[in-house]
This record gives sequence, C-alpha cells and structure tokens, in this order.
Amino acid sequence: MRWALVKVCLAVTAMVVIAFAVPLGLVIKEMARDRAFSDAERQAATIGPTLSITTDRAELETAVLTTEPGGEGRMAVHVPASEESDSRPVEIGTRRATRKDVETVRTSGRASISEVTGGSALLQPTALGSGGIAVVEVFVPEGEESNGVATAWLMLAGVGIALIVGSVAVADRLGVRMVKPAQRLAGAAHDLGEGRLGTRVREEGPTELRSAAVAFNSMADQVVQLLANERELAADLSHRLRTPLTVLRLNAASLGEGPAAEQTRAAVEQLEHEVDTIIRTAREQRPQTQGLNSGPGAGCDVSEVIRERMDFWSALAEDEGRKVRLAGVDRTVRIPVARPELVAALDALLGNVFRHTPEGTAFAVDVHHSGDAVIVLVSDAGGGIADPKAALARGGSGGGGVRASVGSTGLGLDIVRRVAESTGGDVRIGRSVLGGTEVRIWIWLDGRGPGQGGRRRRAGRPRRRLRSVVRS
Repeated sequence: MRWALVKVCLAVTAMVVIAFAVPLGLVIKEMARDRAFSDAERQAATIGPTLSITTDRAELETAVLTTEPGGEGRMAVHVPASEESDSRPVEIGTRRATRKDVETVRTSGRASISEVTGGSALLQPTALGSGGIAVVEVFVPEGEESNGVATAWLMLAGVGIALIVGSVAVADRLGVRMVKPAQRLAGAAHDLGEGRLGTRVREEGPTELRSAAVAFNSMADQVVQLLANERELAADLSHRLRTPLTVLRLNAASLGEGPAAEQTRAAVEQLEHEVDTIIRTAREQRPQTQGLNSGPGAGCDVSEVIRERMDFWSALAEDEGRKVRLAGVDRTVRIPVARPELVAALDALLGNVFRHTPEGTAFAVDVHHSGDAVIVLVSDAGGGIADPKAALARGGSGGGGVRASVGSTGLGLDIVRRVAESTGGDVRIGRSVLGGTEVRIWIWLDGRGPGQGGRRRRAGRPRRRLRSVVRS
C-alpha cells in the first residue's frame, strides 16, 4: 500500500511537471528568438538616418562599422541603383540572404526573416533620401536565437526533479502514517486470534484507522469481559457443587460398612474427582495473555478489581456466616497486570478460603501501596497451612486450612504466582494476624522487580518501606 501510494504520487507529479515544463520551455525558446530579432531590428534602425541623408559608400561603411553587428561583420546594406542620379547599386558588407529575398523586401516594403547558413537574416527596408528603398540585412546566429534557453531548461528540469522528489518524500511519509497503524492493527488482530488477550492498539493515524483501532480495542475488551464472566460462572458453579458434595461425603462416611455404603462412597469420590477435573481443565485451557503487562490497556486498577470480586464473594460469605474485612481499596492503584489475570488470581485465593476453612471462618483482603510496588494480602482465621514451602513448591491451592490437601486441584497458588512473577514480584505464605493463613502477593508497578535486573540496588528500600506498612 505504501509503495502503491508512492508510485501514484510519482506518476501524477511527473505528468504535472511535464504538462507545465514543456510548454513553458517552448515559450522561453520563442521569447529568446523574439528578443534576438528585436535587437537586430533596433541595430538595423540605427542606419536609417544615414541612408536618408547619403548613399556614399565611404560614409555608409563608416556608419555600418560603428554599429555592434557591423563591427562583427553581421550587417550588410543593399542600396539599389538610381535612374535619376544615374548611380550604381551599392553593396556594403557580406550578403547572406538571396537576391530574390532582398528584392522581395524592397518591393513589398515589409521586413522579413530569411533562413541562411548558420542562422537567420533580418531584412529591414529603409527609405532613402532620393525616394528609393534600401534593405539593411542583419545576420542573427543560431546561438543568439537560443541564448539563455539551455539555462532555462536546466532550471525547469531542476525544479521538476525537486517537485518529484518532494512529492515522493511526502507520499512516503503519508504512506508510513497510513500503513504503520494498519500493520499494527493487523498484528494486534493476529495476536488476539492466537489468544493474547492483553493486546491493544494505539488509537492513532488517519480517522478511519483510529476508528478501526477504537473498535478493535472495544472488541478485545468485550472478549476479555466475556471470558471473565465465564470464569466467574465456573467459579460459582464449582462452589455450588462442592457444598453438596461435602455433605454427601460426610453422610457417606456415616453409612457404616457394606457394599451399598462402599459404592456410595466410591461414587462420591468419583464425583469429586470429576469436578476437580472440570475445574483443572477450565483453568488450563483459558486463553493465555502473552505478556500480562504488555500493550496499551493491559493494566487494571487493583482496588476496583478487588472491590468487584469481594462484592461477588460477599453473598456466599454472608450465607456461611463469615466476617469479611476489606482495607486499602479506597484509592486508584493501577498495576501492570491484565484484569482477567488478576480476577483469576483473586478467585483462586478466595475460593480456597471458602473451600478449605470451616463455615463461619473470618477472612480479610488488604492492599498496601508504595511508590514502586503493591502488596495484596489475603488472610483468614482458619487452621493455617502446615508446610507453606511445600505448598508453594508444588503450586498447591491450600488457601488457608488444615484440609488444604483434600480435593485440591493444585492450580490456585500457581495462578497467583504467575501473576506476581509476570511483574517481577513473588508470592509468600505465612501466619496471618487472624490466626490462619496469609498469602502475600508482591506486584511491582514497573514490571522490573529485583529478580528481573536493572533495579537490584533500589529494590531494598521500597521492600523495607512496604514491610513497615504491612506491620502497621
């Protein structure tokens, strides 16, 4: 597209230059010829006063030599014979025109131009004092007729080339301005088609491409929102299924011994395994967003997302009699993590709290912000995790309870770790102030934490400052 625009501009400019330069060059050539013959007429007219007074050869020769063309041997005077004075014809200078042309001018009394060897001859009739007609001949060389034409043609050619080069440069810049946004839009569409949902397009370029970029970004946001809604639905359904499954497992345990009891317990166990498989498959097959913090619009407001997810989980918390505390979400804090990824991480942690702690167990979500990083704390008042290092090593989901190893899909903390590590941060598990488990998500705002280089020396100061904020 870019080169097509350049070719079109080149062709149009070349045609315009030719259309104007060629006629202008011909006009300049004609003007130079007219100027040469006008000068010749003026030189021929200087002999007129002398011819009106005398036809003496010596005096005429002197008058001819005083003129510029006469001194250069380019002027001739043809005086006819006079019957009244019985004088002979006088020929002064070198005649280049034919006698027939000279006689024709003398007879007609009108000036004319004759083509001669090496140029042209101006034949100018001049009245004599005796009443006859003399003819003054001025030779104009070919160089005089085209004097300055070559220079004018070179200037026109230079101007034409400059116009063509300038138009090509402008067309190339316009092409780049049009093509690059189109290429970015095509590349973003390709990336989105491959599942990189964090891809967005800068809204720049011509009006049409800006509109296309706005439409593309809106479409990508809708796709992300639809996937987030599906993830919320899957999380909700999983918890709805696990509650009756837990009751069934407890009831099956009290059935005692016997084939029917064993079959019931086996069926409940198989059903729990199938539910875990469904959840694991849904998590593993979610579209990947290559580079969570890449592309305009890929980040999100952590406070807004946490408030939204807490509104979602608060209904279930109310049903189970859990006390909920939310702090640090009263200000806007943007982080370089895509909204769907943060939602998935929060859902994994909060889901583990509901799954692995008894009903009525309180939990809290706190957000602490410093200049370089954001810490999200999810804590509960459950029994805690016996071996936090092992839970992190295996990527388990034990979100905070003594039953963390029962029915776990092993994906919760792995989801959270990927979100934190995408910014250079990390995940830590410890004992919360509520008495149970505390999962600490460390998110660096510039995506270059101490583990990714470039900020190794500065990492200590913000980390110590955030620790003091968390302790308070």
